[in-house]
Amino acid sequence: MSSNRSFDVTGASYFDGDVPLPRNVRTLALTDDGATLEIETDQGTVSWPAGSVRRVSDMAKQGAAILRSTTDPLARLCTPNPFVAAALPRANRAAPPKGRMRLAGWALAAVGAVAVQIGILIPLLADNLAEYVPPAGEQALGDATFEQIREVLSETGTNPIPLCENEKGRAALDQAVAKLTDDRGFRQDIKVYVLDHSMINAFALPGGYVVLFRGLIDAATGPDEVVAVLGHEIGHVISRDPTRHALRSAGSIGVLGLLFGDFAGGAAVLFLTERLISAQYSQEAESGADAFALELLAEAGINPGALGDLFETMRRKHGERDGVAAHFLSHPALGERIDAARAAEKDGANYTQSLDDAAWEALRNICE
Repeated sequence: MSSNRSFDVTGASYFDGDVPLPRNVRTLALTDDGATLEIETDQGTVSWPAGSVRRVSDMAKQGAAILRSTTDPLARLCTPNPFVAAALPRANRAAPPKGRMRLAGWALAAVGAVAVQIGILIPLLADNLAEYVPPAGEQALGDATFEQIREVLSETGTNPIPLCENEKGRAALDQAVAKLTDDRGFRQDIKVYVLDHSMINAFALPGGYVVLFRGLIDAATGPDEVVAVLGHEIGHVISRDPTRHALRSAGSIGVLGLLFGDFAGGAAVLFLTERLISAQYSQEAESGADAFALELLAEAGINPGALGDLFETMRRKHGERDGVAAHFLSHPALGERIDAARAAEKDGANYTQSLDDAAWEALRNICE
C-alpha cells in the first residue's frame, strides 16, 4: 500500500454489509494524492473514494467514528481514531439515508401519478361518463346535491337554508323562466330555485337545477339581468356541464381522500359543495353558456346586452374578483364577455323587458 498517511487501527473494524461479523482492520491509510481511503482487512483491501466517505450516527453511543461510502452504502468502517474522519474532506457531512434517492424518486412518481389522475384521467373519464348518465341518474344526483348545499349553507346548523317561496315572487320567477324555456324541447325540465342567502351568486346542478341567491336578485338593477343569468346557467344545464363537473370533483375527492383520509366524511361534502357553488368551467363551456344565453334572450325578445349590464354592474361594485363577477370570471376575460354581450344587441330590435314593473317588484320580494 503506497500512501502518505496511515492511521492507528487499534479497535478498528470493518463490516462488508453482507456478513454480520466484523473484519479486523490491519491498515488504514490515504493514498499519496489523498483521493482514496484504503482499508486492508484479513480478507483483502477495500478502496473508498475519499470524497464519498460520510460519517454515520453512532446509534450504540460507543464513541467510535462510524463511516461509510456513498459508493458502498451497506459497508461500515468503525474506528475510535478521531483523526480518520478529520482527514476526510466530507466525512462530517450528513450521510443521506439508505435509499433516499430511490424514495425521493418514488415520491415524485407518486405525486406525478396523482397529478395525472386529477388533471387528465379523471376529467377525461368524467366527460365520457357524463354522456351515459341517464336523466334519472342526473336527477338523483341533483336532488341529493341540492339538499347537501342547503344544509351546508345553513347558518343555524340544524335546518337547511330556506327556499324563497313568496307566492307572487314565485309566480314572477316562473314567468321569467317560461319566457326562456317554453316550446324549446330541452332534454330536461329546468327547475329554478332561490335560496335565502346574501351571496351574490348563481349556479347550476345536475338534473336541471338552476339556483339563484337572494343576494343576486338584490344586486341586479333590473329583471333582464337576472333573466340573463338564468339563461347562462340554463346553458350549462343543457350542455351537461354540472354533471361533468360533479363527476370530476367527486373523482378528485376520492383520489385525495385515499391519500389524506376522510374520503367518506364531512370534509368531502364541504369541498364538493364549494366546488359546485363556485364552479369554474372550462373556457369552451363558459363561452358556450354565454352564447346560449345570448341566443336564448334574443329569441325571447329580451335584450341580450343585459348579460353585459350585469357583468358591468358587478365589476363596478365589486371589482374583477368578487361577487358574481368572480363566479363568471373564468376564461375568456370578463371584459371580453361584456363586449360579446354588447355585440349581440341588434340595432333597431324591438326588445321588451322580461318582467313588468309589478312582476319585478314581486321577484325582488320573493324571500319575504
